[in-house]
Amino acid sequence: MGFFKQGSIMEGLRTEYPEKFTSADKAFKNIQRGNKIYIGTAAGEPKHLVRSLMEYLNQNPQAFFDVDIYHVWTLLDDSDVFFEKYKRNFRIKSFFIGDTNRDAINKGDADYTPVFTSRIPNLFERKVFPIDIALVQVSPPDEHGYFNLGVGVDITKAAVENAGLVIAQVNSYMPRVHGDGFIHINDIDYIIPYDEPLPEYDFGKESEIALQVGRYVASLVRDGDTLQIGYGHIPLGVLSCLSHKRHLGIHTDLITDAIVDLIKKGVIDNSKKSINKGKTIGTYCLGSKQTYDFVNNNPSIELRRIDYVDNPMTIARHNKMTAINTVLQMDLTGQASAETLGSVFYSGITGFANFIRATLLAKQGKIIIAMKSTTRNGEVSKIVPTLTKGAGVSLHRGDVQYIVTEYGIAYLQGKNLRERAMELIAIAHPKFRPWLIEEAKKLNLIDQKQKFVPGPRGKYMEEYEAHRTTKTGLELLLRPIRISDETRVREFFNSLSDKSLYLRFFTPRAYVPHESLQDIITVDNAKGVSILAIIQGEEDDYEQVVGLGQYFINDSDYSAEVSCATSDNYQNNGIASALLTHLSYLAQKNGLLSFTASVLAENRSMVRVLKNIGFVHKSSSEGVIELEKLF
Repeated sequence: MGFFKQGSIMEGLRTEYPEKFTSADKAFKNIQRGNKIYIGTAAGEPKHLVRSLMEYLNQNPQAFFDVDIYHVWTLLDDSDVFFEKYKRNFRIKSFFIGDTNRDAINKGDADYTPVFTSRIPNLFERKVFPIDIALVQVSPPDEHGYFNLGVGVDITKAAVENAGLVIAQVNSYMPRVHGDGFIHINDIDYIIPYDEPLPEYDFGKESEIALQVGRYVASLVRDGDTLQIGYGHIPLGVLSCLSHKRHLGIHTDLITDAIVDLIKKGVIDNSKKSINKGKTIGTYCLGSKQTYDFVNNNPSIELRRIDYVDNPMTIARHNKMTAINTVLQMDLTGQASAETLGSVFYSGITGFANFIRATLLAKQGKIIIAMKSTTRNGEVSKIVPTLTKGAGVSLHRGDVQYIVTEYGIAYLQGKNLRERAMELIAIAHPKFRPWLIEEAKKLNLIDQKQKFVPGPRGKYMEEYEAHRTTKTGLELLLRPIRISDETRVREFFNSLSDKSLYLRFFTPRAYVPHESLQDIITVDNAKGVSILAIIQGEEDDYEQVVGLGQYFINDSDYSAEVSCATSDNYQNNGIASALLTHLSYLAQKNGLLSFTASVLAENRSMVRVLKNIGFVHKSSSEGVIELEKLF
């Protein structure tokens, strides 16, 4: 059952405009050789008209030739037939690449135009892409004679406005959606009533890897953020991990089931948006019947023209704009391709770059690239030394901020090439990290003597992470050290006074050299644990190391030597106690029986801290006190 009963209004229009109501075959007789035809997008595709056009050509194979068909994304029932059987009659001209046209485009049997989708309406208006005939699907009219494009406004509204002839399938199953989709009967040339349920699209169930990526992304999303969600299973899967957030807003291309679910839960209410407050803004909608029911005549949902939604000036007006997208491949400097796999065209330009650039201009804007670390069932790394030859660069290395895989989060903004490479290697799949290290050395992105522990012994132990509040109320993140932490650890040691460095290393030091830093950040899990005490800023990219605790295992007796240092500016806050207590917990969990600690006798504050958490004096020799703690 559709949304509307085609009763008195349609009959009244049929009486008033009899010339507009006709059969599809009669309407198609207007198609001439060389015409440019536009077909609506996704669930807005007028499937009855497309099927009727195919049947018309079956009956009249020489009705027309050399026609160009423009579209963004159609859900074709039989794409092979569509491209092959009628190739003399028309050629497909796509603005996007998906499953239905990818092979044809890469074989040269169809055309792809790489263009920002936000620019297409202007190209229609300027007749760069002249539209002779638009085939669209609309809802039944209201009492004022206005039909509605329903779930497919995107570039379709501009195509209708610039077409020489508009042929509309009127479908009572098409919801009536607020926004820019209204079309008056005066702007429609032929009306073909035909009811059929809209195509439903299942984006699939999220894998455990996608959920892990989603959880990391969720940690970066702030309450009150306005979200753009890019194409692909990973960005869309992020939405299922946002149920605990509050007052989120939506300004994006595609409205999906997952977005509607969050609206129903009250997570998305658009109450904090700086423009279009209270409104979920998109350009088209694709999903289940329940989602189509939800957007029908819902004043909180608006589908707008794509040259408004994807306009950088519109995007940049949002405070706390957060753009979540994915890429196909990223190199170790941070540049990435979202369109091609080498020289193979895989996807489209869409509004990806517009949202990236404009989000950087937005107040408190945040760019997140979310992706699986591998593809082809784990056989190929998506983080690579250099982009595959022929790949198009969709994301400039100067624009990138957060990169998220199932192995963690890398922040690249403001990082140098060495830091970027190490940050990305740290979140690559573990089995590809040794290869990436060696390739990065060949490219001179990292030190030729960069140390690295491969395999499980070099794994980042996420389960060792903990949040603690010290006795003075200081909020700390305690986490294992990463191979990408050299700069953070160097800054930590540089914050120590000469006296503190002496107390930590038992010898005077002017600084801690690169070689020593390498030893500290390169942890072999079989030999010990190194934990950083970190203060995080309001923005997720800020991490200040204020403490470092380590233990190294003595295999002969299941004990470990423990050490700790705290930034001078944060001493007497309980940081050392928090670190040592956490290290004790981890040591017991890992089956150790005791800790020993060697401390200079003059380091009375550290001796006091150790005794307060259960260490006892064991021996003294030449100004060094040895303490012990049994578990």
